[in-house]
Amino acid sequence: MQLNAAAVAAGCRLAVHDAISSTNIDALARARGGERGPLWITARRQTAGRGRRGNAWVSAPGNLYATLLLADPAPGEHAPELSFVSALAVLDAVLDCAPALGAELALKWPNDVLCGGAKLAGILIEGEGVKGALAVAIGIGVNCRSHPKEAAYPATDLAAAGADVSAEDLFWALSATMLRRLAQWDRGAGFGAVRADWVARAVGIGADLRVRLPDREYFGRGEGMDEHGRLLLRLADGSLRAITAGDVFPLDASVKDAPATGRIE
Repeated sequence: MQLNAAAVAAGCRLAVHDAISSTNIDALARARGGERGPLWITARRQTAGRGRRGNAWVSAPGNLYATLLLADPAPGEHAPELSFVSALAVLDAVLDCAPALGAELALKWPNDVLCGGAKLAGILIEGEGVKGALAVAIGIGVNCRSHPKEAAYPATDLAAAGADVSAEDLFWALSATMLRRLAQWDRGAGFGAVRADWVARAVGIGADLRVRLPDREYFGRGEGMDEHGRLLLRLADGSLRAITAGDVFPLDASVKDAPATGRIE
């Protein structure tokens, strides 16, 4: 793995592992030890990768597993917006490496990257206070060479989509596209532009959706994303509900409890 020259010039550093329990776990442990970043951590494989609510994050060799550690990237109320920033950065990197897939790429709220309607990449963002600062680990998994066959949401990979892109090449592009999207976001001041770019690539807007929460499900029509990044869902009784966190599926999609490529915490 290598950083793009733009990332090096911006002060980013890189720690590369052959095998590690989890790039996010390593990032937050380093933060507790005084590391402030920006630091990328990559691994050829993870032995204890995880997704949202403790779901397993399948970590087969050949795919990209990377975490960017940042310290105090924005005021606390803006930190959740990093899910949208990161999803756009991943989509940008895939476009840079496989432009022919442009028409197939889309975003599913809040931060899954889809290709041909199936999940190509997922993001897990975790943060904790460390010595008065907010340490944020942006964990990214992209299916380059393989994908889970049994997953909560249909999955795919770049090779299956006809794109020969290595994890190394994709990471090189991502280390630059992430910088550009972080600059656009500007610690939250530019979220309006990020939101507009995200909505332009969104699926589910105007479609019937199932939103699964830990203790209930909602069914309704996706009506967009508000200025805080919440999914707007029009329920059958006409009321509008703003969803802060949850798993989103097209209404006719099956829901399985199975390993996934990773989702936002």
